[in-house]
Amino acid sequence: MSNAPIGVFDSGVGGLTVLGALIAKLPREHFVYLGDTARLPYGTKSPETVARYSVQAAQALTEHGVKCLVIACNTASSVGLPAITARIENVPVIGVIEPGARAACAASRTGNIAVIATEGTVRGGAYQQAILRIRPDARVNAEPAPLFVALAEEGLNEGSIANDIASHYLKPMFESATPPPDTLVLGCTHFPMLTGAIRRAVGPQVQIVDSAETTAASVDEQLRRAGLARTEGGVGIVRLLATDSRERFARVGSRFLKRSISPDEVELVDL
Repeated sequence: MSNAPIGVFDSGVGGLTVLGALIAKLPREHFVYLGDTARLPYGTKSPETVARYSVQAAQALTEHGVKCLVIACNTASSVGLPAITARIENVPVIGVIEPGARAACAASRTGNIAVIATEGTVRGGAYQQAILRIRPDARVNAEPAPLFVALAEEGLNEGSIANDIASHYLKPMFESATPPPDTLVLGCTHFPMLTGAIRRAVGPQVQIVDSAETTAASVDEQLRRAGLARTEGGVGIVRLLATDSRERFARVGSRFLKRSISPDEVELVDL
């Protein structure tokens, strides 16, 4: 079982930031990544639709014999996790919300925590609820930052446009609160691509929590605890699946995974 792959899915290419963190943390593991590019984005769709799409993606990955399933999408984690765990048996399912919330609570000195995410994640309240479960005294301000998604996918991570939009979203959150948040959660897998612009907007004193890195640490911990970690052998194999447009997946995904992806590496699947 330890040689079985880890399944990772997202609505598109944003989850490749999570995959990259997983590969860095667990280089011996095999991975199967599924980007539901035919039906993205999930962040603007109804909770019922996101849950249905998430279950379909999860079931498709179980056909590859995965030993663990990672929901590398904040929106799917926020509304699809209960539906997935109800349908998928005998496979640990890990979302990005809980690890990010735990890291934010640990990082914050004051309990004043800001969250930026997609509309769907903010509307669902998953980060707010997770943080308050862990730290009931916390004060959480969650706001959508949808333009960050487009900036990341277009490669406009740096420069005046990224800086201006980061300031537009973040300055009100940090300048209107007294005291201001001391911790910021990047509640969308696209957002780590804009860490530079985000850091400039919030200043050096704010702790920035990247849910990709915290999720990778959580997966590592759970696999070791369950005796499922692949501890022998060389570097693991990575398979990339998409539901539409291999060319766009490869072009945009190369920036997110931080290595060149050829369209020939991407397998088209139908959900």
